[in-house]
Amino acid sequence: MSYAYPITAGQPVHPAPTAAAAPAPRALRTLPLFGLDVVSAPAAAVLDRLMQPGARARVAFLNAHCANVAARDAAYHDALATADMVLPDGVGVEIAARLTGDNITENLNGTDFTPKLMARAAARGLSVYLLGGRPGVADAAARRLCLDHPGLRVVGTRDGYEGLADSAAAIAAINAARPDILLVALGVPMQDRWLADNARRLGARITMGVGALFDFLAGRVARAPQIVRRARAEWAWRLAMEPRRMAGRYLVGNATFLARAARAAIAELDRVAATRRALDLTLAGGALLLLLPVALLLAAAIRIDSRGPVLFCQTRIGKDGVPFRLYKFRSMHVDAEARRAALLAQSDRAGVCFKSRNDPRVTRIGRLLRRFSIDELPQILNIVRGEMSIVGPRPALPQEVEAYPARALGRLAVKPGLTGIWQVSGRAEIGFDKMIDMDLAYARSRSVLLDLVLIALTFRAVIGGRGAY
Repeated sequence: MSYAYPITAGQPVHPAPTAAAAPAPRALRTLPLFGLDVVSAPAAAVLDRLMQPGARARVAFLNAHCANVAARDAAYHDALATADMVLPDGVGVEIAARLTGDNITENLNGTDFTPKLMARAAARGLSVYLLGGRPGVADAAARRLCLDHPGLRVVGTRDGYEGLADSAAAIAAINAARPDILLVALGVPMQDRWLADNARRLGARITMGVGALFDFLAGRVARAPQIVRRARAEWAWRLAMEPRRMAGRYLVGNATFLARAARAAIAELDRVAATRRALDLTLAGGALLLLLPVALLLAAAIRIDSRGPVLFCQTRIGKDGVPFRLYKFRSMHVDAEARRAALLAQSDRAGVCFKSRNDPRVTRIGRLLRRFSIDELPQILNIVRGEMSIVGPRPALPQEVEAYPARALGRLAVKPGLTGIWQVSGRAEIGFDKMIDMDLAYARSRSVLLDLVLIALTFRAVIGGRGAY
């Protein structure tokens, strides 16, 4: 006889007999954190549980960002609470466990855990389906997984944009492929909410939300979630690591002190983040009210000058490599995107970012808008929505990010901004490499005071018009 084991995080399993007897696996230990049962077990034990014949599991990951989102999104919190496994991802969860007087056995971040799961799947002949990401990303990630894990059976891929416009059709396609494992990369909180909402309709026995993993596997983002965690909690990380380096010698018994110090560090980081967000909302909200009459006049001028919509919407890449819709006053003719490829050789800026001083696509009113950076004003809406900040690196186009050298991906660790260091230093006159140096320096040393200084310098840059075209 054998047994089929349903997976319930942290609870003993009572097997139902089927054919031949097999020892029941030990229950996975869990810790209560943020109202969730978080797995505290070695990766090998978690993989053993997932690989049990007939076992079904919806798996989610929890890091500091997820906990913050879940605190204000009840549906997302419910999706995590009803998952069969919530795996700890990052130093923030480790520190939270220490504050309760306990420890997480192993950090099971998705970027490291998923390849281990794929290795097990390849060894056991299990099939995998990849859902999510921009068009082409899931295919590229699948190729990388097949190269890394010979014998892995990928039975289908589907992007998370047009591919998920019809959810019922997407689910039908996934089920038709009959995967054992479904990896979903739609970002937090969408991926876990989608998996929870459709749990009964999906046939895959293991489903898992994997965030930006597909972009990482496809080589489009250099492990952005970990870049962010390092930048956000560097001090806390060092404190958290000390007991491991000096356990049994100098710091035995000081775990409580270190946990309090780490808590103070995280509280300070959160306070700065909250202050920066309050600054963004105050300035953006005030500007929205003050500039509304001017915006209406500009809208009329744009419509009179050339045919087409007043606003220009374009996909840009934001923090952690997440795409969003950026808004600008239209300063070009409506066929500008179609004509871009033919003009790339005329770029006045070295590097992957196109910029032409005499761009023939720019309208008459558009040249005035660009001269004083007025075309950027609608991005106040992006700031209010939390996709951008007042200060930060300029948001790049997807094709620009795809062409980035590895070091340039570090600029994705912070929210893109309406203004920043290179904008006040010459804008389009600054070369690509120098722009990246400036953006990386800002990401390392940003503070509220620095933001205020850059905002003040922006007014001088706009009036001077240097590099604006």
